[in-house]
Amino acid sequence: MFRKLVHFVEEENLFYRDEKILVAVSGGIDSVVLLHLLKQMEIDCAIAHCNFHLRGDESDGDFEFVRDLAEQYGIPFYSKDFDTKEYAAENKQSIEMAARELRYEWFEQLRELLSYQYIAVGHHADDVAETVLINLARGTGIHGLTGIKAKLGKIIRPLLPFTRTELEAYAKVNNLQYREDSTNKETDFVRNKIRHQIIPVLEEINPSIRKTMTENVARFREVEQIYNDVIEENRLHLVFQRDDQLMISIQRLQELPSPSSHLFEILSPYGFHHRDVKMIAKSLDSISGKRFFSSTHQLLRDRKYLILSNLEEVDQNMYEIEEADCETDIPIEMEASFINRTPDFKFPTSPKIACFDANKLKFPLLIRKWKEGDQFRPIGMKGTKKVSDYFIDKKFSLSDKESTWLLCSGERIMWIVGHRMDDRFKITDKTTKIYRLELK
Repeated sequence: MFRKLVHFVEEENLFYRDEKILVAVSGGIDSVVLLHLLKQMEIDCAIAHCNFHLRGDESDGDFEFVRDLAEQYGIPFYSKDFDTKEYAAENKQSIEMAARELRYEWFEQLRELLSYQYIAVGHHADDVAETVLINLARGTGIHGLTGIKAKLGKIIRPLLPFTRTELEAYAKVNNLQYREDSTNKETDFVRNKIRHQIIPVLEEINPSIRKTMTENVARFREVEQIYNDVIEENRLHLVFQRDDQLMISIQRLQELPSPSSHLFEILSPYGFHHRDVKMIAKSLDSISGKRFFSSTHQLLRDRKYLILSNLEEVDQNMYEIEEADCETDIPIEMEASFINRTPDFKFPTSPKIACFDANKLKFPLLIRKWKEGDQFRPIGMKGTKKVSDYFIDKKFSLSDKESTWLLCSGERIMWIVGHRMDDRFKITDKTTKIYRLELK
């Protein structure tokens, strides 16, 4: 096992012999064997132990055992107590997920504080098989079939080549003492159900199921690499950045043999799940305007693109512009000035500049977002028009609508900022004083 470990460490480039490693030791057989093997390699180690207080006196017994083990090896010992049940309740998580989140966050804090290079955990081959089966049961893509990685960031797993049976044999030969977690025999946890109920049935079909699963995982990882390469190549033709938005071409997406798979790989980093992607894919043949949300982002199905942007609350505040204000920068940056109407005055052609008859204005002017029922009289027209209809005519996307501001004089809209003025505030032959606004 020692030679096999050394070969695995070198093959996976897990660490160098002169690096310092923080070893997560629970007191169970896997972490005890891991620590013993690393000490045989003469690695500079320290122990990190978590007390989750889930098993009463048994948890405290684990703490004492691991503390004594550190003293036996003559290495530093660090421990931390967690109120796991309270954390799980506050964050609406399972006990398993809460414990995982708590320990890895603390491990990383400790590693940085002590300037250790890596955190070693005791996952082994049986854990790989169990993880794949759990992922299959819950639903997974190709990534979920690749099991547990030997090295992920600062986390290393040197025991992945070994089965539980091999660990038990090693512990017996080297007379290693370890603690048995009584909850490992219970089937309340998903992993234990897989371990005690599912895998024994699979072993009846294939006595070497653990070895077979390990071999399958190796093949799945190769397939995943090919899959990722194809996704990345197609992403270059599908996606581009526009300001703070990610634009995904609907036409090019539909030309691909597997639009949903590409969508999932593009959108999952932004919090979208498989069920979200399924609905988004169905919307590709529907009319534009539909929105989809993750906890952090929104996706708009526009005419030609899926537009991904940060999820921000629509600003419903109203902002005032006083008559004496020469500029404003909240919520938009504009310069304001009064000028006298002269015979050589030329109307601006830029949509960023608007000129109004100053005598028709009622200060303070108000800047706000549009709301249902808003109407204005587009310059050059006699009747009124709903702002929402104007948006439709101009083919505004939903994100365009949400980012557009209205400038108002009293209750009347005088300018859809950057787009169209209201006819009631236009400059006429009788205008003597002009109020000029320029978007910066």
